[in-house]
Amino acid sequence: MADSGADIELEAFRAEAAAWIAANFPASLKGQGALASLEVTAATGDLKAWRKGIGAKGWATPTWPAEYGGGGLSPQQARVLGQEMAKAGAFNPLMFGMGVTMIGPTIMDYGTEAQKQQHLPPIIRGDVQWCVGYSEPNAGSDLASLQTKAVDAGDHWVINGQKTWTSGAQYSDWCGCLVRTDFSAKKHDGISFLLIDMHQPGIETRPIALIAGASPFCETFLTDATAPKDALLGQLNVGWTVGKRLLQHERASQTGASGGGRVIPPLSDVAKAYVGVDDKGRLADTDLRARLARHMMDAKVHGLTLARAMAEAKGSNNPGNAASVLKNSATNVAQTRSELSLEIFGHQGLGWQGEAFTTDEIETVRGWLGGKAMSIYGGSSEIQNNIISKRILGLPDTTQSS
Repeated sequence: MADSGADIELEAFRAEAAAWIAANFPASLKGQGALASLEVTAATGDLKAWRKGIGAKGWATPTWPAEYGGGGLSPQQARVLGQEMAKAGAFNPLMFGMGVTMIGPTIMDYGTEAQKQQHLPPIIRGDVQWCVGYSEPNAGSDLASLQTKAVDAGDHWVINGQKTWTSGAQYSDWCGCLVRTDFSAKKHDGISFLLIDMHQPGIETRPIALIAGASPFCETFLTDATAPKDALLGQLNVGWTVGKRLLQHERASQTGASGGGRVIPPLSDVAKAYVGVDDKGRLADTDLRARLARHMMDAKVHGLTLARAMAEAKGSNNPGNAASVLKNSATNVAQTRSELSLEIFGHQGLGWQGEAFTTDEIETVRGWLGGKAMSIYGGSSEIQNNIISKRILGLPDTTQSS
């Protein structure tokens, strides 16, 4: 009985959320969550209107502080909002943006009040697109080997170097960039984190074509690019800590911690539709049934571990080790689902385009190809295994010379 008042308030919010969604979510977008991954600048028509509406409401970032334009909702209210959006076939159109999933949370962790006032409201409204400048041609998974340098020029920084695999750089307004500010320091020291305006002559982006058909990645060249002195996020030469925190936010978004997106049907239902069932209603293929059951258990264990890690990390600004475990787990779950899906589809799993294939079949094939990158981006699976062995299991470091 003690919780009856809170329950009543939550149900009142549920009614409020349902009414707002009904009044503002365009019916033409129902069930079209895949559109959410479109760049901000590519949004048109109803999608653009939905971005603007939910951004102004603050519900694209429901638990972010209201003082910056966020929803200011409790976790319980945010969960109810997500439930009501799912019921309506709605989706969060900003959830895949790096401003919402990575940069914004990191600014809230390390930014000054002036930085928060400058950058958070436009992110919340969906007015700007962010990219992340991490990997370089000679600093991929071994990110701490980065050589892009920022020189103190008195009242500003001058940046020179090259980044690669910068997702969405060609559309971005801002870049959260790791740079080296002290070449005399040890490998993981002397690195700083800068917030760089992409709209300047010193920055050139070149898209990289991928086998999956899209080109979300770019090479980014910085030639005497500049940033004001107050563009430094966190402390000078302590950017590695800031960078690791951003990766923690990234891996959380990659593993489903952000929620949203299009509703994906259970793979068991897909299998029954394509492969058929026996007289007891079970999958007719016993070997596939066993492998599918193993995948479903792995996915469930991953989800439970993710929830526990998020609860343990709440209120902490220190990067945790669980993200490395979850990154590899998410990769395994996602790639295994894609492999099983194509097997289940049979010859329908060969579709790239054309009327002979459904939209789901085509998206699955392209997703299978694109998903191969999961074990590389955000830190390769091998690098994550090294982190797990050294920092979690306490095994000796055999990757570095003495």
